[in-house]
Amino acid sequence: MKPSTPLRLGLFASLLLTCSLLSGCASLGATRPPPPGLFQDQAFHQPDKPINTANIFALDDAMRRYLHDEIDSAKKTTDKRQALFNALYRRDQLKLEYDSVITRTAAETFAARSGNCLSLAIMTAALARELNFAVQFQQIDVGEVWSRSGNLYFSSNHVNLVLDRKRIDASNGYTLQSNQPLVVDFIPIPDTARSRALPLAERTVVAMYLNNRAAELLSAGHLDDAYWAARQAIAAAPDFLNAYNTLGVIYQHHGDLAAAELALRHALGEAPDNTIYLSNLAQTLENAHRPQEAALLRARLRLLEPYPPFYFYNQGQEALARGDYSRARTLFQRELDRVPDYHELHYLLAVASYQLHDVRAAERHLQAAIDNSTSRDTHDLYAAKRSRLRAAAANPN
Repeated sequence: MKPSTPLRLGLFASLLLTCSLLSGCASLGATRPPPPGLFQDQAFHQPDKPINTANIFALDDAMRRYLHDEIDSAKKTTDKRQALFNALYRRDQLKLEYDSVITRTAAETFAARSGNCLSLAIMTAALARELNFAVQFQQIDVGEVWSRSGNLYFSSNHVNLVLDRKRIDASNGYTLQSNQPLVVDFIPIPDTARSRALPLAERTVVAMYLNNRAAELLSAGHLDDAYWAARQAIAAAPDFLNAYNTLGVIYQHHGDLAAAELALRHALGEAPDNTIYLSNLAQTLENAHRPQEAALLRARLRLLEPYPPFYFYNQGQEALARGDYSRARTLFQRELDRVPDYHELHYLLAVASYQLHDVRAAERHLQAAIDNSTSRDTHDLYAAKRSRLRAAAANPN
């Protein structure tokens, strides 16, 4: 079985949206410029739809009409910042949904009324700035959040937004009810994690957006478009190391192993203990038929991370295929103990439990899969399976 390739998206619960990587502060702070020869433009076709970074935070007419009709036309004594904050959270107003399928621009997120945490933060920033509020993006350490797509593993970090005091004084007719910053978050965050928030420059947020799009395009098989998005991410913020990792994985999938090694060694030089970069570099060296060098990296990986992400998941899948449902359930539960909100693990636990005639546990895990699904499609898929389970339980013959 070919090992899964680690990648990493810049966000997000998102919604947020990566590939066997590690989240954390090491993703920022490169001190060296991109190495000579990093970009291989001649090896890739020009993108079908180039990403215009000017569109990321751009408002459209629908957004401006919403601000005028619902926020700006409120009573002069209303705290417009609080009004925007309420609109983001109240189900009878914007009716936002979390959706990790794709990272969207501000206007796309507003039109869809859904997005991952990065998309929702970008939309909120665009609306807030139109109302002349200061905004500050933050990276939040919520631990490793993993997902998978085919042979790609994704690790996501999380971004939120602070709406600060009004930039202009009260002579404009606005009266703020509070001078305290308002934190806008679209997933529950422990107070301890919020206390460790790191401010993000806007150029880094732009790089995160581009890096997410690169990973999403790679997952969809659009290598050329993925390359140009990753290249743009590095150009936007050369200190954002995850973009080098993404570029390295793109090169790896394209068969450009020397270029993949160059990108990954640059990232690893800045973050030598990053297990995601180590894993991807080891895979690149193995693909280049350099097993001894790869073995050294694998040995270091085992010291840093004895049980890598999806270790028990993969063993559980093998047990499930053999029909050993009891062992599969045990292994899936061990993986779930590490990532308790991952919907696919709950689904697999439902499958194993059903095969063990534990219908109550199967339904409980299916409900958890529904509750933790990160897109409308997966939500509806699990809901349909739950309906079939209930029907089967009601008619055992």
